[in-house]
Amino acid sequence: MKTPDTQRPRPGADILRTALRRNVGAMVRGTVLMGLYQAGETAFPIALGLIVEHTMQHRSPGALGLSIGALAVIITTVSLSWRFGMRILQKANTTEAHRWRVLVAACGLQPVARDTDLKSGEVLTIATEDADQTADIIEVVPLLVSSLVAVAVAALALGLADLRLGLLVIVGTVATLSVLAVMSRRIGDSTREQQARVARAGAKVADLITGLRPLHGFGGNHAAFGSYRKVSTDAKRQAITVARVNGTYAGTALALNAALAAAVSLTAGWLAFGGDITIGELVMAVGLAQFIMEPLKLFSEMPKYVMIARASAERMALVLSAPPVTVPGARRPEAGGGLEVDCVRYGSLRTLKFEVPAGEFTAIAAYQPRAAADLASVLAVNVAPRAYEGEVRLGGQPLADLSVEAVREHMLVNPYDGEIFAGTLRTNIDPSGSSRMIAEAVEASMLTDVVALHRDGLDYAVRDRGANLSGGQRQRLSLARALAADTDVLVLHDPTTAVDAVTEQLIARNVAKVRRGRTTVVITSSPALLDAADRVLVLDDGVITAQDTHRNLLATDEDYCLAVAR
Repeated sequence: MKTPDTQRPRPGADILRTALRRNVGAMVRGTVLMGLYQAGETAFPIALGLIVEHTMQHRSPGALGLSIGALAVIITTVSLSWRFGMRILQKANTTEAHRWRVLVAACGLQPVARDTDLKSGEVLTIATEDADQTADIIEVVPLLVSSLVAVAVAALALGLADLRLGLLVIVGTVATLSVLAVMSRRIGDSTREQQARVARAGAKVADLITGLRPLHGFGGNHAAFGSYRKVSTDAKRQAITVARVNGTYAGTALALNAALAAAVSLTAGWLAFGGDITIGELVMAVGLAQFIMEPLKLFSEMPKYVMIARASAERMALVLSAPPVTVPGARRPEAGGGLEVDCVRYGSLRTLKFEVPAGEFTAIAAYQPRAAADLASVLAVNVAPRAYEGEVRLGGQPLADLSVEAVREHMLVNPYDGEIFAGTLRTNIDPSGSSRMIAEAVEASMLTDVVALHRDGLDYAVRDRGANLSGGQRQRLSLARALAADTDVLVLHDPTTAVDAVTEQLIARNVAKVRRGRTTVVITSSPALLDAADRVLVLDDGVITAQDTHRNLLATDEDYCLAVAR
């Protein structure tokens, strides 16, 4: 049952405003200190000009000493203000990037998936590179303001010497920024496309790593490498385009800034030659023309960084503003309840109807693997209740009326390809660290030999995706994790396909024992698990065609015998 999504959309501009708003304090402090730095840098040539002017008039050693002291104060101010200003801004930048990374990760880990149409590798790129580039706005704005301070101080000082020099700086700065603002739009568009292509390449890598074992198995690794090489080449070409645009932008900015500095120097020389300004003012003007190059360069680069931050923020908005696939209810199922599937039509399932009473161990023998996978997806709420016909009830309550958190708390659907994470055996079995059934789960899943094999026991280090475990060990570890959760309803999908027949027999008995009195459903074709179940439901062509004990079905149903006998 779908209700309107009331979550406020979060466009890229809103993300930038949020980042700026919650870092106002740090940005104000950073702006003040960076403004002092730029003012000190600009004051240096002004002070030199005044020193020359004053020394030529008075020629006093005391005045010279005072001037040197003033220069020392300026240099100290420049050094300390830069050091502490950048420390404040970079700390705020790093903290803000961390917040956005956590927020994007939280969206990916929510029990209700979002309709982003993005692969996991793309989300990873958004959570890392785009989060960092979005947070750069925290540094960009204070640096922009401090650069403006430097330009304003220089224009004021030159204007006091001669109004024409001040106007030249102001007009030249406005003209430079106007040209660069137009060019920065091209940078934003190119950067956005580059980020998308890099994200696609990252997604391809993630897919290949996931399927590396089967790719090697059938010799498809060369074809897979070729497909990755293609998307990586696309990303490389776009990166070259972005570098070319950035180079053009940087070159144009440098040329315009140099032209402005040269114009100020030449104009000051012409004015001094005509007697309109003094020698000291000429020294000041030439010095400012040199020193103003740095703030002008910084000032002119800001539009580029703003566009990059905005492009990254818009990519983050793809995740943060994406609506949930479904809006679940808020009710909770009754504890210890059973499971009902009532006339469900989805994929290969055709009006599927069955009931598993509370406390029963039921096995479902699915003749078609597709039907088994579709059933597992529906029960795991990987398919939204509105996406299929019929109804699934847990503890007497329809899944559409339940919160996904409540469903996960009361029913666990363990897939046949359960992920193994980097960590230890213990953290894979009990990720939350709260289970009281670790020992029983290890014994029931026949994982005891793996634990005993290593000196560290349950603290044995497991590599990413269980790379240092065999297929059977990974499957038993996944089963142990499902049993340790000790949920009211447990659904296992082909939990023993990678183990030998003897181990499978022992696992079947152990699962029946450890889950006695708890509702358990096993979707399987394993004779051992089918025999251990209280009842077997035959799922054929999307519907339940028979139900009985495993041994009665073997004796009376020839198709069943052919499907499950080994």
